[in-house]
Formats: sequence, C-alpha cells, structure tokens
Amino acid sequence: MSGPGQNFDERSEADGEIRDAYRDYDAWFQAQDTKWLLRKHDDAETAFRRTGITFNVYGEDEAEERLIPFDMVPRIITSPEWRRLSRGIEQRVSALNAFLHDLYHRQEIIRAGRIPERLFRNNEAWLPEMVGCTPPGGVYTHIVGIDLVRTGPDEFFVLEDNARTPSGVSYMLENRETMMAMFPELFTQVPVESVSTYPRRLARSLAACAPEGTSGKPTVAVLTPGIYNSAYFEHAFLADQMGAELVEGSDLRVIDGRVQMRCTTGYRPVDVLYRRVDDDYLDPLTFNPDSMLGVPGIMDVYRAGRITIANAPGTGICDDKAIYSFMPEIVEFYTGEKPLLPNVETWRCADPESLKYVLDNLDDLVVKEVHGSGGYGMLIGPTASKKEIREFRTKLEARPENYIAQPTLSLSTCPIFTKKGLAPRHVDLRPFVLVNPDGIDITPGGLTRVALKEGSLVVNSSQGGGTKDTWVLKE
Repeated sequence: MSGPGQNFDERSEADGEIRDAYRDYDAWFQAQDTKWLLRKHDDAETAFRRTGITFNVYGEDEAEERLIPFDMVPRIITSPEWRRLSRGIEQRVSALNAFLHDLYHRQEIIRAGRIPERLFRNNEAWLPEMVGCTPPGGVYTHIVGIDLVRTGPDEFFVLEDNARTPSGVSYMLENRETMMAMFPELFTQVPVESVSTYPRRLARSLAACAPEGTSGKPTVAVLTPGIYNSAYFEHAFLADQMGAELVEGSDLRVIDGRVQMRCTTGYRPVDVLYRRVDDDYLDPLTFNPDSMLGVPGIMDVYRAGRITIANAPGTGICDDKAIYSFMPEIVEFYTGEKPLLPNVETWRCADPESLKYVLDNLDDLVVKEVHGSGGYGMLIGPTASKKEIREFRTKLEARPENYIAQPTLSLSTCPIFTKKGLAPRHVDLRPFVLVNPDGIDITPGGLTRVALKEGSLVVNSSQGGGTKDTWVLKE
C-alpha cells in the first residue's frame, strides 16, 4: 500500500509520462483551446441546474438544495483493470447474498465460529421479522453498490458495502449524458463502454425477481419517501427511465392479499417494489407505528411471497461497518475462495485491545460509526483539531461498540479541471451491480466521487465533494 505523500496518480507516472488509460484522452485534451474548455465547464453546470440534478442538505440551520459539482475530466479505467475488478465484485456480491440467506436461516457461519453472534443480536439493522423468510428468487440484494478505493497500480480495496439502498446511479448516467452532449467527437476518438443501458437492465433484472406465479409482464414500481427526500431526483429519474410507476406510501394499499397501487381505473397489483424507504418506515404495522411513508401490512404480503421488495428488508446488516470487518471470512466461508478484493485494515472498537490501539493512535486513524453514512459522524485524525480529537475520544470511550477505525489511506488521485489547468484530487468509485436469479450484472463504470478541496479525503457530496464520468475503455 502506498505510504503518506505517495499518492498514486491515475493519469501520469512519477516522471510525468501519461499512463496508457489516459493517453488518447490526453492527446485530445492538449489539442483543445483553454477558453473553449472553460466555456464548456460553465455549460455543464448550467445543464445540471436546468435538469434539476440537486440534493437536499440536512442537519443545517437552513436546509437547502445544492448542485452536486460535476468535473468534466473523466476518470478512466483500462479494460484489464475492469476485468479484475469485476471478478472481485461478483465474488463479493455472491458472498453477501449467501451470507444474508444464512443469517436469516440456519446461521451456519455463526455455528462454525467464523463471526460472533453478538454482531447482530442487538444490531438495529438485523430484522427478526425476516427469520425464515426467503425472498422471491432467493435474491436479497437486487441492487448493490461496492465502494472502492485505489492506492497503487494494482491496489484496489473495498471501503464499504452498500446493500440496503445504494444511491448515486442517476449521477453516473447524467454525467455520461452530459459528457456525450458536450464532447461528442471525443467519444469517436476514445472507445468507451456504454452505461446508458442501465435503466433497461435494471427493469429487466427487477422483473426477473417477480414472485413465482406472476402472470404476464410484472408490474414494477419505485417507492419514494417523497419530494423532500435528498435522493428524490434519483427516484423520479429511475422510475421514468425504467418505465415504472413512481409511488409514495399513500398510493399503495393491501387489497385481497396483494399490494396494489392507485391508478385512474382503481387499484392495480404491484409485483416488484423497488423501495427507497428505510426498513423502519416500510410497514407501520410491523416496524415504526408512526411511519407515514410505508404501506400497512406489506410485510405480511411479502412473507407470503406475493410481492418482491428490492432490496429485501434486513439487508442493511451488510452495510454495518463491524460486519464489513469480517468480510474476508464471509467471502471465504461462502465461496471457498480468498477475497479477490481485499478490505481496508479495520479495528473493531468493541474489542478491548483494538479500542486501546485506536485511542492511542487517534491522530493517525479514520474513525467511523458502524451505521454511519454520507461522511457524517466520522473523525479523520490527521486533519482533525486537538479539540475534535478530545471530543471524539469521549464518544469512543462511552460507546466503543458504535465505532470502527481504519488507517488513513493514500487514496489515488485523478485530475480535475480548474481555471489554472489540471489538478490532482482524491477519488473513490461506486460500481453498481444488479442481481437476479439468472446471475450478476455489473455496469462497466460507476460513480466516481471526487474530493474537490485540495488535500481533502472526503468525497461525499454532503461534505463538498463532486462527481465525474467514469470511463471503462473497450478492448
């Protein structure tokens, strides 16, 4: 793994020579007029504003909609690199699905002593209501986002798994559409794999997971919490692109043992519900009784095998960062193979020895909440103030089981476009994976998130990060 100050530059070698992945793009870029590129940069921002590609910021005095910054220099991955990544992603996603089935059935991995029972017994993401329940087609994780970071030429690590409701795919699609609209000639010079078929493949994959006995073409709907949700743009975008209905909880009700949606002619049964509502709000009769976002009685219909919920309730256990730390054991247990994509070294603060190490080395570590997301509730030791470290130490000592810690990685950099020219910034990558009974489908690319602030390691849009188009080069 690269050490501090030795960030791997994905575009160029240490001597400045352009790497193979960027050679064709760089030749095109160097031939362009700088003023024209600056105008194109402004055009991209205008296009995103017109399209309405924004997200809501929560937790501030005045919640607001913000534009997710888009950088027009693509992140480029060679075909051999992508093949290696795809094999590792497929292996990991297969193991996640097998793990979920086992966890809600015989729990062989716990009986074998490979992971401790305490990890899920009091875990809010583990749902007792799913015990003994097998989803239609046996698929738990229909859509998965695996967050990857790179530290060297052949060094890729999984940073976290997103098996509950991974977001961001609409930005992957809009980034590509924007690039093709702005630079059509560029795509004739550089052969890039397409991502535009994702919505159609998503629709087909979800339809393939319809309950047994579904007649005719399955009816697929997207369940959104509504317009005030931070990812509402994506919910509406995907429903439109898939040709699916966009519904809220108030549009659905249980009639004659089926979940049905209101339409102009009455109510119509739904076969597959792509839900973007968290477990706790899915069914007020089973989970949070105050929820106005879900459908009363939907879990009874689900357990009877009369609707597919994607992703399955209870999959959030795989997003738990303490579970993540056991993924090497999980992959080996269910596939019989060593992981092709390694984890980042992780200390579980619930373990007394690990906690002592973390407390002694807070200045050098990244500490995260086990259920945290969006870059919130974390400490980046090397950039934190003494006060922030003191406050975090108190939190850790009070609730060690709520945290894991990892080394501060030397994340790879990709160039971004600035008024002064190209400048390196840290990136991560979220490829999107579709799972159905017929197999696993990995979109060639994904969402590259970039830390636009110089030196920053936090790529989340809620923390000032932006996005890039991700190119996988054709053979």
